Amino acid sequence: MTETQIPKKISDAIAAVLPDLPDEVVKSIEDTLEALGATTTDDLKYITEGDLLPVLKPIQARRLVNAWVQNDSTASTSNFVWSSPLSVQSSPTSYLSQSSPASSTATSSSSVSCSPFVPNWVDSFQIPWQKFPEELMQTLERQKRPSARLRREMVRIIVSEMMKICKNPTKRNTTEIAKRMVAKYPKSLEDVIDGDVIGLGFHSLVKQLQSRIENVKRPDTPKITKRKAESDADTDEIPAEQKASVQDTYGCVNWEPKYLPLPETVESQHEKKEEMKKMFKEKNYTAEYVKELVKSTYYTQRKDINKGTSIQELCQEWPFLFHEAGMEGHFEHLTGVKLIEAFFANVDKKGRRLLNFLKTVSAQKRKPVLDSLLKLQTERRKSSGCSEELTEMALLLLAHFGEKEEHLFHYVEKTSLAEEVQMENVPATPCLIVCGT
Repeated sequence: MTETQIPKKISDAIAAVLPDLPDEVVKSIEDTLEALGATTTDDLKYITEGDLLPVLKPIQARRLVNAWVQNDSTASTSNFVWSSPLSVQSSPTSYLSQSSPASSTATSSSSVSCSPFVPNWVDSFQIPWQKFPEELMQTLERQKRPSARLRREMVRIIVSEMMKICKNPTKRNTTEIAKRMVAKYPKSLEDVIDGDVIGLGFHSLVKQLQSRIENVKRPDTPKITKRKAESDADTDEIPAEQKASVQDTYGCVNWEPKYLPLPETVESQHEKKEEMKKMFKEKNYTAEYVKELVKSTYYTQRKDINKGTSIQELCQEWPFLFHEAGMEGHFEHLTGVKLIEAFFANVDKKGRRLLNFLKTVSAQKRKPVLDSLLKLQTERRKSSGCSEELTEMALLLLAHFGEKEEHLFHYVEKTSLAEEVQMENVPATPCLIVCGT
């Protein structure tokens, strides 16, 4: 096996088998492998399923280990390419730079495993312009924007051709193809708002391609279960975890921890939970200490949440989960994202553009948005501690999505204290209590 035929990084070896893993999960796997002493791809053959269980689900761990063992076995018997275990159809001459006589025979059967790095099929992928409807090609050639119907048809055709070559295209693959398409027909396909190119110009097309791929692959996608809402038809007491509907855990890097963190025990978890309840009741705590306790009890929190515990009971047992310090800490462990930092960074980066879109585009198409905008312009609310732009954005977003202002904001007297708020008048859904109008 030549140097160009093996993955140069451990992250490539992971992506070859599980290409849809979030970057945060891949980083966690890399850290775990590094802690175990695996520094090169040659070391991967010594990894066991149990080594990966702290960061992966059992099936994902088995797929990785089996693929690495299989590739090591293949490498020891032939000079065939290092690849993932997903077989697809391809040309024997287009994608293989060299092979042994035995592997040449294998390639003549046109069965080659799909890999995001070897062979690099996306470089030789031909965009099937000739298969597009005549109406779509006329639109593209005349530099006009295609309708939503034509754009969806275009995406379906491209994904169909991609998956004939690779059954599991990665985001890197779709990004490269979308970039080429937009470069050829920028006037028709580029992401533009009010004449300004948004980002790199091809993000929306990448998202459409990715969504189509996920829809095609959906029957094979692993699922987890969550509890259903209770209905009047329920006559027997059925455990909440048995009333389940299908849901993905996309975006979570630590959905259900397998083990208690060392040196924690069930008893120490209970003691810390009781300590947090006492601190919350007495209002005697610091945010940093709360985050530390939330981190150490995260395992037990997830167990309670995933088994279907009601919101009311969670609020009693884990009160800090519903307040900034605890919520921020739990969210970071669940998703790998620092909630407050990410929120304000995105507001700074995208806020003005979003506000401009709501005022210029959405207001022209949606009467509730226009009405809300006119109301804001006439009233020009004076708000302390909150920028006028942020207030406008929140209210215009509510109007854009058809939500009612009173469902998100509950107004009380300016001099009201927290304990004076009449909770029976507060909506059952999460809301912000605003002092003054």
